[in-house]
Amino acid sequence: MSIHEEETLGKAYDSRLMRRLMGFLRPYRWSVLLAVAVLIAGSLIELAGPYLTRIAIDNHIRIGDVAGLQHIALLYFLLLVGQAIITYTTTWLTQRIGQRIMYDMRMSLFSHLQKLPLSYFDRNPVGRLITRVTNDVETLNNMLSSGVVTIFGDLFVLIGIIVAMMLFHWRLASLTLLVLPLILYTSFLFRTHIRDSFRQVRLRIARINSYLQENITAITTVQLFSREAKNSARFDELNRDHLQAYLKTIFYYAVFYPVIELIMAVSIGLILWYGGLQVIDQTLTLGVLVAFLQYVQRFFMPIRDLSEKFNLLQSAMAASERIFGVLDTPIQDMGPVGLAPMPPARGEIQFQRVSFGYHQDHLVLKDVNFTIKPGEKVAVVGATGAGKTSLINLINRLYEPTAGTVFLDGVNTLHLPLDDLRRRIRMVLQEVFIFSGTVEYNIRLGDQNIPMDRVLYAAQEVHAHDFIVKLPDGYQTELSERGSNLSVGQKQLLSFARALCFDPEILILDEATSSVDTETEGYIRDAIQVLMKGRTSIIIAHRLSTIQDVDWILVLHKGEIREMGTHAELLGRKGIYHRLYQLQYDLEGA
Repeated sequence: MSIHEEETLGKAYDSRLMRRLMGFLRPYRWSVLLAVAVLIAGSLIELAGPYLTRIAIDNHIRIGDVAGLQHIALLYFLLLVGQAIITYTTTWLTQRIGQRIMYDMRMSLFSHLQKLPLSYFDRNPVGRLITRVTNDVETLNNMLSSGVVTIFGDLFVLIGIIVAMMLFHWRLASLTLLVLPLILYTSFLFRTHIRDSFRQVRLRIARINSYLQENITAITTVQLFSREAKNSARFDELNRDHLQAYLKTIFYYAVFYPVIELIMAVSIGLILWYGGLQVIDQTLTLGVLVAFLQYVQRFFMPIRDLSEKFNLLQSAMAASERIFGVLDTPIQDMGPVGLAPMPPARGEIQFQRVSFGYHQDHLVLKDVNFTIKPGEKVAVVGATGAGKTSLINLINRLYEPTAGTVFLDGVNTLHLPLDDLRRRIRMVLQEVFIFSGTVEYNIRLGDQNIPMDRVLYAAQEVHAHDFIVKLPDGYQTELSERGSNLSVGQKQLLSFARALCFDPEILILDEATSSVDTETEGYIRDAIQVLMKGRTSIIIAHRLSTIQDVDWILVLHKGEIREMGTHAELLGRKGIYHRLYQLQYDLEGA
């Protein structure tokens, strides 16, 4: 998928998509029906206004009947009050429906995104996904709240006005309808141009979102390399491009409305000319002519609104197609449901002829076979790109093997409930992610089933307690996004406390001692020993001097297992591990 999918506009109306959208309306069908009923009532009141005008002029003003005129004026005032109440009710109902649907749709999108495999996020930029949950949902909200319901009111008013004009004076009505082809042609041209214009605006919004997300995420690199001016210039280019595209839409609106007003003025002029002659010849009353002019003015309003609704509908169809594209993406197989909870894992991990690639034509792991016995501590080493991270990602099914099978305690991991499997495996990554929230929240990740005593125990065991209690509010200290108010070492200790707090049977460590001071490195090494005690442990080793005490070492090279054995055995073989160790030893010695 590329950013050019934003250019897709789709049909103005797609019955398949509309049926799916109506599914979001279904829970609020009674509110929708009430809103339509209120709109119809409002339309009837709107049709009554010119009729009262005709009665006032022909039956009361013409003969000087003041009492009758007052009665009509009072009735007209009551109609205006009723119209105001109906407008308020309609606005409140339609906006409430729209906001409810927007809430439901965003929850559906967010819940679905949470369950998608990581491979989906590898293919789709974060900025685009944010656009789906924000801009596209907002577009649908506008259509569902201001389009689907109010379009019934516009159509009812339009039909009612045509009928009323025909009943009043069919010749004047025919004269009014003469300009209808011109209006339809003008609306067609407007829709054609505004459609392309809106496509350009959406495309540029997607570009801005993607660039903005990328730039803010990488703000540290931007500032370190003094990229502020260049990045601002690039953003200015994208922003200006969006401005020009949006100004184009304003231009078309600025042309469309005056043209419709001009056509309406021509129509009114024809009515005045022909109707005036009829009044002079006394074949038409003045009241009918004035009422007819009011109907003509009302006649053009729903036509103009329907043209706007068409564009809104077209944008909504494109937005819904993209939203349903996300919702239709298959979620990761969660494994069998309804099974009894897994017994505590013994911790045996087996790879049997496992191959894996992020793309089908390029394998990162090739025919990998090994078995880790319960309680063993195993290190995985290899040069960058050897497949270390890919290997551990297969254990807890962040990705699925392209071929072969991964077993946990003799059971294919594909046959285990995914949430149950992941509860037994915890990963401590080198790049720690800290959520916005308190220290306590970041240790137990909001799991209220974990008692505070367990949180305190975990923090103390990994030497995190000492720095936590020195924070302004201790465990209740609010951490900023990504934990920017903590040091690298503090974040790492917090991640160890998080892992120990959940008490996994299997531990996966992405060793992280190279970016901290000597004292903190000592704390981290002690924390690693505490975490690995009594657990099957897999360590991705970056510094080979730290893995000499593991039970055995697995050496990866270009996605294949080249060596396995203890530290001493591998050094004695004078192979890949020996070369890696010597190279690192020489670098550290230098």
